[in-house]
Amino acid sequence: MTFENTAPSETVLQLLMFVDQSATAAEQIQQVKSYLETLGPEYPFELRVLEVSQHPELVEYFKLVVTPALVRIYPEPLQVLAGTDLVSQLRDCWLHWQPMLLDAVQRNRSDVRSASQPSLAHFVQLMQLSDELFRLKQENEALRNQLHFKDCTIDMLAHDLRNPLTAATIALETLDNQWDPKQQPETPLKPKIQQRLTHHARTHIQMIERMITHLLETSRGKSAELQICPKRLDLASLCQDVVANIQGWFKAKSQHLQTDIPPDLPEVHADADRIRQVIMNLLENASKYTPGGGKIQLSVLHRTTQKVQISVCDNGLGIPEEQQVLIFDNQFRLSRDQSQEGYGIGLALCQQLVQAHYGRIWVDSTPNQGSCFHFTLPVYRS
Repeated sequence: MTFENTAPSETVLQLLMFVDQSATAAEQIQQVKSYLETLGPEYPFELRVLEVSQHPELVEYFKLVVTPALVRIYPEPLQVLAGTDLVSQLRDCWLHWQPMLLDAVQRNRSDVRSASQPSLAHFVQLMQLSDELFRLKQENEALRNQLHFKDCTIDMLAHDLRNPLTAATIALETLDNQWDPKQQPETPLKPKIQQRLTHHARTHIQMIERMITHLLETSRGKSAELQICPKRLDLASLCQDVVANIQGWFKAKSQHLQTDIPPDLPEVHADADRIRQVIMNLLENASKYTPGGGKIQLSVLHRTTQKVQISVCDNGLGIPEEQQVLIFDNQFRLSRDQSQEGYGIGLALCQQLVQAHYGRIWVDSTPNQGSCFHFTLPVYRS
């Protein structure tokens, strides 16, 4: 926005006015403009108004700390007035400015204006360059965020491939042992169990395929957001399926897994594959940090008409209070866990997935007594 009272070639006073987005900005601009017009036609001026958030480089260039601010760029030297009383400051400065402006008038009439004098065109060019620099900085920051997101997501998904891969491997090895003369058990598996193991292996192989697809999509995409496909989901059935598929983890450590999954749970609006990842991650961590013979519980609670809460509790090592918030940071590790996997990529991914569903995840824990991880999901509304 530019105001002037004569042709730019005759201008003897050039000013830049920096304002913010406050409700009083328009009134402040009008007050300054009206005062400049009272100086008379013998002092032709040009006033350019700039919004500070759109010109951060110029704000830095002129070292502005308060708005509104008025910068005299011609005649030299540069002078900055700042504060809500700009008109009062202009009146005070007028006695000092008048001789310089009269000299500028004479030089305009004599056509001897120095080519080295800063002109508004010079600062217009500077503004254009600053705008371009600001745009490039924003693009650079966006690219950095995208690269960081891709790195984190690829690391997280690659980490989570281990769960279904292990489950599918165990199922296939159990089936394979039925036909191995050297390892064939005395009591062959019943057809129903063989069918269940085959279904189990197929389900996890399909999960691996979907996760690899997510990896490929993330590596090709430009978005810095975690993609989910929420649908109407029977959460109770999903939880029961997860438990049935990972019982082997707990049996291997003589751990007891308890469940509290009410049959009348409402359906939720969620991505089944992603929520399966979250639950399996939490159960895996619970098993890992609970000693042999310990107890782990998966429970689901219909908290409100809008939210369902899923909780995974254990009586394991627990987490120090001062680190309970940090464990959801990407690749944060408790000092005790530096030598093993866990409480790193998995929990950071869980937080991203839950937040992508507009849910919340948190932990309640007491060192040497155990931990409870909770997260919420939205109830499905038809």
